[in-house]
Amino acid sequence: MQKISIEALARQQIAAALAAASGRAADTVYGGHEKVLRQTVMAFKAGTRLSEHQNPGEATVFVLQGRVRLRSGEDSWQGKAGDLLIVPEGLHSLEAEEDSAILMTVAKVTAR
Repeated sequence: MQKISIEALARQQIAAALAAASGRAADTVYGGHEKVLRQTVMAFKAGTRLSEHQNPGEATVFVLQGRVRLRSGEDSWQGKAGDLLIVPEGLHSLEAEEDSAILMTVAKVTAR
């Protein structure tokens, strides 16, 4: 068994994002490319965004700190600390409206 403090990791990643030229930082806390489930703490400096990309499967964004906006086509949803956003199928992007940290959970769809 392993125990991880997501709150502590979020604080670390926000500090790393604020220091990074890209304004972003991330650390996978569970899973990875070889697993179906992957959970990653991602942090963003205010105004930073993940450009539009395809949803690799089923995904959620749990906002740990700050405020973010998830966009898909003409639709958008704001999430603040404590909110869980369900990532829609297809292309989407994410923008930090404030210095923010999220827990991104993805279950990759496997081809049969």
